[in-house]
Order: sequence, then C-alpha cells, then structure tokens
Amino acid sequence: MTHPSVSMMRCVIVHYHEIALKKGNRPYYVDRMIKNLNQATADLNVGKIRKVSGRVIMELEAGSHWDKVRHRLRMVFGIANFSLCERLPHTGDGSADLETLKEAAGRAVLEWRSAGNGFETFRVTARRAYKQFPFESPEINRVIGGHIKEISGASVNLDRPDLTVHLEVIPHESFLYFDKVAGPGGLPIGVSGRVCVLLSGGIDSPVAAYRMLQRGCRAWFVHFHGAPFLSRASAEKASDLAEILTEYQYDSKLYSVPFGEIQRQVVLSAPSPLRVILYRRLMIRIAEAIGRRHRAQALVTGESLAQVASQTLSNIGVIQEAAALPIFRPLIGMDKNEISAQAERIGTYEISIRPDQDCCSLFVPKHPATRSTLEEVKAAESVLDVDPLVSQGIESATVEEFHFPEATRPAYREEPVSP
Repeated sequence: MTHPSVSMMRCVIVHYHEIALKKGNRPYYVDRMIKNLNQATADLNVGKIRKVSGRVIMELEAGSHWDKVRHRLRMVFGIANFSLCERLPHTGDGSADLETLKEAAGRAVLEWRSAGNGFETFRVTARRAYKQFPFESPEINRVIGGHIKEISGASVNLDRPDLTVHLEVIPHESFLYFDKVAGPGGLPIGVSGRVCVLLSGGIDSPVAAYRMLQRGCRAWFVHFHGAPFLSRASAEKASDLAEILTEYQYDSKLYSVPFGEIQRQVVLSAPSPLRVILYRRLMIRIAEAIGRRHRAQALVTGESLAQVASQTLSNIGVIQEAAALPIFRPLIGMDKNEISAQAERIGTYEISIRPDQDCCSLFVPKHPATRSTLEEVKAAESVLDVDPLVSQGIESATVEEFHFPEATRPAYREEPVSP
C-alpha cells in the first residue's frame, strides 16, 4: 500500500509504545503528539487526526503523497511505528463486517501482487480491540486467511511469511495494512520541559540535542564562534545544524555568541593550562543566562567522558560548578564511532565534518590541564571580570529563528539579543 496518491478511504494508523505506559497522563502525551503531527504535516494535505482505542488515525486527503507523509512521520517523536492503511467502516452487522474485511483483504493482496510485490507465503494478524465485535481474532484470521489462500495460491507461514496482512478492529471501523514503518520512538516534543543546548559545529553536540528532543524536551541552541579573530564558518555550520534539528521540533532559536574577544581577555590574565576550563565555565554562564530567558530547566552539552582534555572526570566537575542549572550530557558514555553513526542517521554528520574555524581551536594551550581542581580554577578566575565578560557575551549575541515545515516559515531574520 505505497501508492503515490491516496484516496479518501486511505489513512495512516499510528502506534505508540512508551506513551502507553504513562497511565493517567497518557491523554496529555497523546494530545501533544497529535499537535506535533499536525505541525509536521501542515503542508501535506493531511486531514483530521484523531485518537481511537490506543491508536492515532491520520486521514489523508485526495492528492496526499505517501512518500512525503512517511518521511515526515519518521521524525515525529513518540511514534513507535505507523502504516498506510485502508479504513473499513462497520455497518453494525458483524457478519457483514467480516465479509467486508475478507473481500477488502483479498482485493488488497491482489493489488499488492499486481504492483510487482511477489510473495509465496503469508499470514493474517488480526487485533480485536473492540471486544463486542462478534468474531474473535483467531476466527478473523482463519476466515480471511482462507480467502487469501484461495484467490492467491500462496501458502500460510506463521513464522517467516513473505507478507503479513494486518487487521485492527476497533469500535465503528477496522483498518487493513501490510507494511509497518518504524518511528523514532521516545516522547513527543514538549512534554519534558525546556533545555538550552550548547551547539558547536562539531559532531557531538547535535547528537546530544537530538537525544534530548527524543526524550520530549524542547531545545534552544547557543553557539560560540571565534569572531572577530576567526571567520563565521562555524556559525554557518551551527545554523545549518539547527535547521536540521528544527525538523524534529518545528520551531527553534539559535543564539550566536562572538567569543573571540572574551577568550583574548582570558589569555591575558589566566595560566595557560587552565584556559580551556575557564572558556568552558564562561560559556556555561552565558548559555545559562540565555536559557533562563526561555525558562530552560537544564543545559545540555555534547561531552563524552575523556574524549578531550576538558572532558576528564575532574574537569567536568569543575566546569559543572559554574552552573546553577543541571547540565545534562547524554553522550557521556558513548565513544566517537557510536556518536558518528547516530549523526549519520539523523542527517547532521556531513555538515559537522565540514572544515571550519571553531572557537575551541583559538588560543588553545599546548598542554591543557586534564586534572584541574576547583580551588586553582577559582583562583585563576578571580583575576577576571567574570560578570562583565558574561554580559559582553550576552549583549553581543545574535538570534536566528527557524521554522518547519518551510511553508510555515517566515522570512529569515537575525537580530541582536534583547537585554
């Protein structure tokens, strides 16, 4: 059932898994997912989206293109799997309804084969969520399976069939489909609060952002670049990365902070081995101040334990102390290969490996400290005008807005951050 255009009787059946475990809060999670589905498909001729019997049904208008709908739904968090299906209304007569199911399944199977989808074996899997339906699932399987076997000549294989015919019976209607498309899982965007992500132009932080979005968070992004001493290449990469991540959360803001002058002032005053730690503590303070404007409840970084000098266990603890908000590090136990593989899956890897001039490479000491202590870092920091440096970073930042789908996106704008 992968036709390019969809008739009025075609729809999408969406299943969720983790949401189903939320018990009393389940309606809130499902409603949020429906809101996200509406926004994700706003330009795709999608009709009404409704919740029924532990499922979500998305009606497709004439002219809807399944390939486009499928691509969008694969990026809506909360979805376990979904399928293009045929809706079969009930008449109230159980025997007639079963006959309708039988005929529809037979017709769909023959259409499937005529479209070039060969199969020698099949199985029928019925789920009767409507217990008042007069036929139980084994009986539905037997009747429909017998009909398909008769008209197709295929044999039944319950273990490893070439084709599985799925039927779901709920009050007032049934749904028939073949393929299941995996969704991204997780929780719907917006149910788990707000976070502020320190988004570099590298591989790690976009993956960290994605993993927090998958847990239902809404994210704001803060990027630090080396202007005026380096080009804005890293800022351009961060903008491209934010645009991809916006496809998962629909609306985003990216704050770009010119950090070069702040780094220069650190270089003039601080011991060389501690510079990177001091940079990171200032970044944390600036990001936290921006995040609080959006009621962020946590900061997020792409740190992975012991990957670089600033990410040793002792240095992470020293950097953490600069923040009042908790700092989440969703990649902390992952290695570079695991992170890179996920970056490829979510579409950020090719952007992240583009050459740039990242502020992390500016004024970096030859031998950075790997086991700093809070006492020595605070002593080095005491000669800096920390509050004015943080204010300088905030006041010099610009903000860029992103919206998805493109049809709902206003004209590009970049503006200074209001005090």
